[in-house]
Amino acid sequence: MHTEGTKSPEAIPGAEDLRFGILGPLEASAGGTRLSLGGAVQERVLSVLLLEPGRVVPMPRLVEAAWENDPPATASHQVRKAVSDLRRRIPGDGVISTEGSGYRITVTAAQLDLLEFNDRVRAAEEALREDRRPEAAAELEAALALWHGAVLSGQGGAVIESAATVLEERRLVATEDLFDLRLALGQSGELVADLRTLVAAHPLRETFHGHLMLALYRTGRKAEALNEYARVREILADELGVDPGPPLAKLYEDILRDEPGLLLAQPPPPAQERPPAQPLAVCTLPEPLPDFTGRQRELTELLGYARASDAGDRSTVVVAVDGMGGSGKTSLAVWAAHQLADRFPDGQLYVDLRGFTPGEQPPVPPGAALDHLLRSFGVSDDRIPGDPQARAHLWRATVAGRRLLLLLDNAAHAEQVIPVLTASPGCLILITSRSRLLDLDGVNWVSVGLMTPQDSAALVAATLGADRVEAEPESAAELAELCGHLPLALRIATARLRNRSSWTLRYLAERLRDETRRLDELRSPQRSVAATLHLSYMALNVRQRAAFRTLGLHPSTGIDVYSAAAVLGTDVHDAESTLEILLDMRLVQQPGVGVYTLHDLVRSFARSLFGPGTADQDSAAVERLLGYYLTATDVACRTLFPGREQRDTGIPPYEGSLPPLADAEAARAWFDREHSGLLAAVSLAELNGLHRHTVCLTRNLSFHLNARGQFDEMWDVCRTALTAARGLGDAHLLCVTLSNVGVACWKVGRFESGLEAAQEAREVALSLGDRRIQAHSESTIGLLASMLGRYEEALTLLSEAVARSEKLGATRAEAEGLSTLSTLYEKWGRYAEAAQTARRSLEISRELGYHGNLVMALTDLAFAQVGLGELEEADASLEEARRLSEMRTAPGDVGLVLALSAHVAHARGRTADAEGFAVRALELSRTGATPVRLAEVENIIGHLRGALGDHASALELHRHAHRAAVDMGFRSEEASALTGLARSLELLGDAEAAEERLAEAGRLYALMGVRNPRAVSA
Repeated sequence: MHTEGTKSPEAIPGAEDLRFGILGPLEASAGGTRLSLGGAVQERVLSVLLLEPGRVVPMPRLVEAAWENDPPATASHQVRKAVSDLRRRIPGDGVISTEGSGYRITVTAAQLDLLEFNDRVRAAEEALREDRRPEAAAELEAALALWHGAVLSGQGGAVIESAATVLEERRLVATEDLFDLRLALGQSGELVADLRTLVAAHPLRETFHGHLMLALYRTGRKAEALNEYARVREILADELGVDPGPPLAKLYEDILRDEPGLLLAQPPPPAQERPPAQPLAVCTLPEPLPDFTGRQRELTELLGYARASDAGDRSTVVVAVDGMGGSGKTSLAVWAAHQLADRFPDGQLYVDLRGFTPGEQPPVPPGAALDHLLRSFGVSDDRIPGDPQARAHLWRATVAGRRLLLLLDNAAHAEQVIPVLTASPGCLILITSRSRLLDLDGVNWVSVGLMTPQDSAALVAATLGADRVEAEPESAAELAELCGHLPLALRIATARLRNRSSWTLRYLAERLRDETRRLDELRSPQRSVAATLHLSYMALNVRQRAAFRTLGLHPSTGIDVYSAAAVLGTDVHDAESTLEILLDMRLVQQPGVGVYTLHDLVRSFARSLFGPGTADQDSAAVERLLGYYLTATDVACRTLFPGREQRDTGIPPYEGSLPPLADAEAARAWFDREHSGLLAAVSLAELNGLHRHTVCLTRNLSFHLNARGQFDEMWDVCRTALTAARGLGDAHLLCVTLSNVGVACWKVGRFESGLEAAQEAREVALSLGDRRIQAHSESTIGLLASMLGRYEEALTLLSEAVARSEKLGATRAEAEGLSTLSTLYEKWGRYAEAAQTARRSLEISRELGYHGNLVMALTDLAFAQVGLGELEEADASLEEARRLSEMRTAPGDVGLVLALSAHVAHARGRTADAEGFAVRALELSRTGATPVRLAEVENIIGHLRGALGDHASALELHRHAHRAAVDMGFRSEEASALTGLARSLELLGDAEAAEERLAEAGRLYALMGVRNPRAVSA
């Protein structure tokens, strides 16, 4: 029912004498002649249309009115036939019009008794506001005279009965208003009989009893008035188990004391006896947080939506705030509601729907929420119907035409909210919920995520005090990080600090670093992060809870559907459905399309659910996940690193779905996306004692880390794998791991450690008869020996390794060995051999499509060509190397290409190009190169700066390169740095120091057997 604010439209041509009555049995007449309406379906359809005059009634509502819960298959067709029949029987064009899939009836107050009733009630209210009481009473008497029984009596059906309940309530309110006026106008004795009839018909309506008591008292029948109170008290106790309300009790006490005011012509204001027809504005909003901080973006968005409610011709504006538990949704909504309160003069109401409330309290059903709202709005108990649907109609009728702000907090599902929504224009409804209530249409959503670091800092300062934060700024930032930028966690943490003045921020941060006790620390007597998360967890079904707990095992910060399927033991579609459910419940987040993550505190909560009873399931989940990662990295490595030797891991391949890894771009993108997750997976395997998974996964991951230039990470995981390999007792895997450790040590400049690992790998390979690992180990030993300046030893080892790889058909290893051998020849000053070897490496790399080695083979060739004086050829080699470097190449390798390009450009007279290459080379090398590459680049650019006359810059570059080379034992770069230092010192006027550096460089070159230092260093 939405007739409260409906205005009488203009009359339909040809229908001037029409008259409809629904305030009693359904009646229809034209020119005083009763109209035949047809059968029951026609009457019920017309009844519903007349209950909603001027409004479109949708087809489903008409079907429900005609047949309730058992409509025939042809119901819609029969309704259309009924409307067509009604149009034939009712004179006038356009009385019933088609609007979309529904129908509208257009009538005036002169044609429909309901509209006339509404108009007369409004006229009475207007007269009363102007203190014209007799006119107000006359209008109400005329309005009530329109009633001839129960609304649409005889029609039946839930739809009509529900609407009839609301209209009956409005009739009773009008009756109460009329008796208020008649008593105020001095009538008393003549009212007693009518009031006794009303009391008998409505024994629970206290207002009528109050009217009767006052009328009896004023006619000198005090004993009867007091007896009436005793009678109503007995009725209420028997029927409802309650006492009479305060207005009736006060009237009783006033009668006992013979209060003089009772005999005045003007009785006590109606507000003292019952809530007025026009309730006073009421505010039941909770108090806002005095230290509410941050959320400016969300607040601006919310207030922007709310301003739309200023447009009076619009429907109710609904704004819903969603976010994970503890994110501060309620605080934001309450703060915004208080900001907007003055825009809603008719009231600001609050209901906690208890969708997620500690203490196992069930969510508030819609009927209870409506009961609370009606009471808040001043509707007495005896006027609130028991049926929830009737309550919803009464609520809409009560607030029609008023501007209200309604905050529905903590909703669990849309069914809680829909019956409460009012269609009155100019109202604003704010809803908070953990999940998005997708069944609500026309809602403006504001999602509340984690606080920004800046907002977190502001909240800590606001709750703890700026002085304490300024004293420990770094600890304050760490505290916010450990609390996951979750407002609830931050407030609990700062509350603990306020109550423990001896605690420092650093001390609490130290306590929070322990993930196993973090949730225990974020707990207070009234609040707990764990308890808040537990409510969301308990809202899941058993299967979903198990899935959430299992996802806590996933080590990655970014979970895709493939790895989720692996850890959950389901297919990809089921995994995605589960993740989406958890996303709706805000137990996971979605930083990007197809990627999910657990907030740190949510992960801690999930892991707190592990126990002896879940140990077997958890162990199986971890093995599935690691098996997935191992199989996926195998496939990606075969795509990205052609010629890589395939080895049996002893672990069954994962049989579930894998992401698309067939082409290099997709495989590379997957490796990049899963980078941190793969590193974490190695740690997970180690933590669970799965040594074979640790070793085999590290081998695959090492290829990616090497290609990407992440050498520190490569060294870390290789050391982890070595410990696992030694505990595994598998000589083959130990041999592979030692070989990888040797390479990793070379990359990070730990030459002696790398030499030990490579030598052990060779010994194990010899004992196993594994010629491939033997060749790889000898190549690594030769490489490290060359770095340490032991060129003769290196030459023998590298030559044998290359020959062995060629014989075994290990073309990838052969290309790598040839590149290393070319570098050795070039450093030794044997440029022709360096060029020949580099060309062979380049040829193999092209055949394999081995991108990384292709770039380095071109660089080796360019070094050799510079040594041979073939600057034009070197320029061409470097141009191709730079072009290829635009694809995936380690930053240090790119830096070396650019540094040599700078040298060649200078030698060919392109000074501007030389400086551009030099600047870019230094930038890249200083941000992402290994110590080896950085020393090489700094020496090359140092020699270039010296040649350009910038001796101070050259001195600084060579000094830095020298320190790094000495730490590594990198003899060739140590000697190159000393040569450059000597030249710079001499030209800066320190001849003695220059001579010392030059002599030291000479000793090193002699030790290495280098007669002429390489051309780049000259």
